[in-house]
Amino acid sequence: MATPEELTRAVHLALGSEPRIGVAHHPIRLGMEWGDLVMEGEVEDVAAKKLALERAAAIPGVDRIIDKLRVRPARKMTDGQVLQHACDALLGEPAMQHIGVRVRDGKEVRDLRVAPPGSRGGTLEVRVEDGVVTLDGDVGGLGAKRLAEVLVWWIPGVRDVVNGLGVDPREQDNDGEMAESVRIALEKDPLVDAGSIQVATRHGVVTLTGAVPSSEQRHIAEMDAWYVWGVDRVVNRLQVVH
Repeated sequence: MATPEELTRAVHLALGSEPRIGVAHHPIRLGMEWGDLVMEGEVEDVAAKKLALERAAAIPGVDRIIDKLRVRPARKMTDGQVLQHACDALLGEPAMQHIGVRVRDGKEVRDLRVAPPGSRGGTLEVRVEDGVVTLDGDVGGLGAKRLAEVLVWWIPGVRDVVNGLGVDPREQDNDGEMAESVRIALEKDPLVDAGSIQVATRHGVVTLTGAVPSSEQRHIAEMDAWYVWGVDRVVNRLQVVH
């Protein structure tokens, strides 16, 4: 059985072997706490965060990870500003009009929208602490759970999203469901021309093919896929056609 020092050394080497994680510029602190691996630090983007967790989880002997990794925000915002943007995004999304929205600010809990009578949309609760948005409650489908997370990730001051939303009634996840959620995210992003992008998903790996008019859109489309809950890796095969 590996010692804690041997485990953290193996994880450190695995993280360094993935250029997207960028540990040279964004160091990740590793430690062991009651047999669990603790990962802490600020990474460049959600892709680096997910790849770091994936590489660490693949190391034999790493059974559980305490995730304290945060994403460098595109813009500094207060928790109050992030919370307001999150509420505006969730309340303003037409596909989520049947879902109740509740906000937790400190000890105060307020209903911003009550689910319509007879609706099975459920109710979600949003709170923000140190730039980390937590989504709790139950919603009526995996599509809503995933869309809520994408909407929150689009806020420039967000450092992480903890998606604790349950799905009631329970719904079996599959590749098609995940691919559809990625397609919806791309279609709803005003910065992406999603018409010529194809999405394929297999076991948490999303592959994007097709053409986009710029390198910027190619990058944005990839990040939209990374924002979707359950996506472990994105293979970006989009071609830039001017």
